[in-house]
Amino acid sequence: MAISHHTSRSPVLDRWREGRALREAAEDRTFSGPLPVQVSNGEETSFSIPFVANYSKSLPHNEFGEVDRNAYRMLLRAVGTGNPEDFERIPLGLEDGRPLANPQAGLSFDLEGPDPQGLVIPPAPRIDGPENSAEMGELYWMALARDVKFTDFATDPIVADAADDLTEGFSDFRGPREGGRVTPRTLFRGFTPGDLAGPYLSQFLLFDVPYVTLRLTQRQDTVEPGVDFVTDFEDWLRLQNGEPRDLIDRDFTNTRYIQTPRDMAHYVNFDALFEAYLNAAFILVTRPSPPEVMPLGAPVDAGNPYNFSCNQVGFATYGAPHVLTLVAEVATRALKAVWFQKWFVHRRLRPEEFGGRIEVQLDRDPGRYDGIIDPEILDSDVLGRVKDRFGSYLLPQAFPEASPTHPAYGAGYATVAGACVTILKAWFDESFVIPNPVVPNEDGTGLVPYTGPDKDRLTVGGELNKLAANISIEATFTLTRFDGTTIQI
Repeated sequence: MAISHHTSRSPVLDRWREGRALREAAEDRTFSGPLPVQVSNGEETSFSIPFVANYSKSLPHNEFGEVDRNAYRMLLRAVGTGNPEDFERIPLGLEDGRPLANPQAGLSFDLEGPDPQGLVIPPAPRIDGPENSAEMGELYWMALARDVKFTDFATDPIVADAADDLTEGFSDFRGPREGGRVTPRTLFRGFTPGDLAGPYLSQFLLFDVPYVTLRLTQRQDTVEPGVDFVTDFEDWLRLQNGEPRDLIDRDFTNTRYIQTPRDMAHYVNFDALFEAYLNAAFILVTRPSPPEVMPLGAPVDAGNPYNFSCNQVGFATYGAPHVLTLVAEVATRALKAVWFQKWFVHRRLRPEEFGGRIEVQLDRDPGRYDGIIDPEILDSDVLGRVKDRFGSYLLPQAFPEASPTHPAYGAGYATVAGACVTILKAWFDESFVIPNPVVPNEDGTGLVPYTGPDKDRLTVGGELNKLAANISIEATFTLTRFDGTTIQI
């Protein structure tokens, strides 16, 4: 007769029971709270023209860029049933058009962390309200300022005009201010601690990145300045119907550090979503070799248990492999959660789409959206500037393909930014002051010391916050305001 080794005192069985108890306790914590209540802003059923304020890129549209109602109802049916076959029935605007970006991601399950459908974000601003007008005004100014160097923001006239207009022309602008006003120093910045300290660009987008025995400078390939896209209505309409576009031409010879919003947009158009934070993790975990000042080798958080050991260091747990893996791991969780919000809750139109509504209202069919679009954006000074430069009221895009084919709210980039930066700030000592901060030189081919009066106040935590804001807000320069919980991309 076989003898079982799994007695009541078996270490194997004890371990099995302990592991099961931990998993059950984690499950109880995850599901112990109230059921989430998902609430949209109600635009889907608010207006006389159905779905005019909702995402519809790649679906079929009429001559005004309004979605075919039956096609949109097929989308609603799919997200209502969750049936894969219903998603396959959603018609595209063109037979060979751009496909919808992963609408079923929000149906997935995870065995770590909360369920993708267990989190909630507040309703998005409505297009008939002043907050949305202020967001759109900021986006238009971002497009106008695309080729202004970040190091020139303090003296550039376009930046000064943008700051004044966002202060005086929009009653519900929620960006950061100084003395009650938007200033060139606060323009297009985030709200979190450290965002307003030092140069506009985070040090983690400038420092060399150590990959094993490689040392990678963050000089990027470039695109031609002054070239914007989707400023003609017929071209815009073809894009809304899903017309495929070639990617932007890239110059791999004349590389430079990120200097302008267009450079930042180009970076985000081609990066992996968690790439900037993985780079930051490599910079933070790698000790500098004198006389180099980069990377940082920043101290870990005071709560790391190996701080209290005299003969051990972390590795698989609480060491470099652990944090490097977590940065990528958490990004997938963030994406599944926000993709549920995008497709199954909010379905908010993208700023690119909203620009088409403004063009129709002011030029192609005046008055068509009376009572739908808030008048603050329609009466704004920035629209006249855009019309004079580009010939239409459309929101100029940094790429030929413009936005991706998923709804604007919540934001994939912002959600991943928040998740990854949270991991890094929990792991490292946020108060560690970054030595020898830098900015790009005049032509962007090298780095020079940052000599501002706050050069000794740039911390790991602040620069990680700034990195999240740089990527989330500036990314394509067709984003809207990041306030820690809500953003479009």
